[in-house]
Amino acid sequence: MLNDDPRLDAVFRALAEPARRAIVLRLSRGSASVSELAAPLAMSLAAVVQHVQALEQSGLVTTQKTGRVRTCTLDPAMIGLAEGWLSQRRQQWETHFDRLGELLAQCPESEVR
Repeated sequence: MLNDDPRLDAVFRALAEPARRAIVLRLSRGSASVSELAAPLAMSLAAVVQHVQALEQSGLVTTQKTGRVRTCTLDPAMIGLAEGWLSQRRQQWETHFDRLGELLAQCPESEVR
């Protein structure tokens, strides 16, 4: 059964971009300014701002502006949403593999090859 949660779609769409995954990885260690996020990336500050905006629209990141500094923070609830979906898929596949293992164990060895 498919999960039709639009928030989940937005999260995976945002994470499809490597630069955004790098930003999320950095934010997993703690909040950072847009300038701090841009430092290790080979792109302009304006491009990083666009990626941050996409992450913010997906709900993965929240931002707060104090003066001229925009600080970004990862939203663990949205990461948890994606993690929960992936975990359910992993459980389903493990169940399938367990069943396959049981079937293979019941077959004579000559039939398995």
